[in-house]
Amino acid sequence: MSNKSPPPRPAPRLYLATPVVDDPASLVAELPGLLASADVAAVLVRLKETDQRTMISWIKALAPPVQKAGAALLIDGHAELVARGGADGAHLPGIAALKEALPSLKPDRIAGVGGLTTRHHSMDAGEMGADYLLFGEPDAKGQRPSSQAIAERLDWWAELFEPPCVGFATSLEEAYDFAASGADFVLVGEFIWADPRGAKAALIEADAAIKKAHATAPASQNPAGEHG
Repeated sequence: MSNKSPPPRPAPRLYLATPVVDDPASLVAELPGLLASADVAAVLVRLKETDQRTMISWIKALAPPVQKAGAALLIDGHAELVARGGADGAHLPGIAALKEALPSLKPDRIAGVGGLTTRHHSMDAGEMGADYLLFGEPDAKGQRPSSQAIAERLDWWAELFEPPCVGFATSLEEAYDFAASGADFVLVGEFIWADPRGAKAALIEADAAIKKAHATAPASQNPAGEHG
């Protein structure tokens, strides 16, 4: 066994969720400036439900500005459209959806998963090969765990398991807290787009918050301070 310390945990990165897209034109125009302003690892595209041909055309319009910025484009659900639209992967709403989508996404594309209500489900998703696990998103009724419960789940996962974990933040405070708790990525969405200063200002602020949280995290949460 090596006595070397594990490498430091990299600073968390942003995962930007779009509003529901029913006409991508304004988003296509806005994305290059947004993605150049902050450290965004991936963009989660939420598509309005309509016919597949239309949804594929929307994905094809959004993919270039996202991918040119060095970010991954993921589709919320709709794993069957990922390859046809040129996306990088899909975010899947639970274990059953993950299991169904894995054959079509792997090994070339990203399969992320949310809707994990128990630790057991989380471990199952990790064993099945999920590329990341999202904790804290609202359920179909809009209910979600408390911020503290989400932070505790992130801390538990980050300490014990390899696949990256993502915290679903609904405010700047949550973005900071989840980054401090061990999230590898922090998903931000509605509060970014609703900011009266504009999405770019909000995104820059969220990026600074998660980097600050990482920098000030105690050694127990940042393996750089541990000795094996």
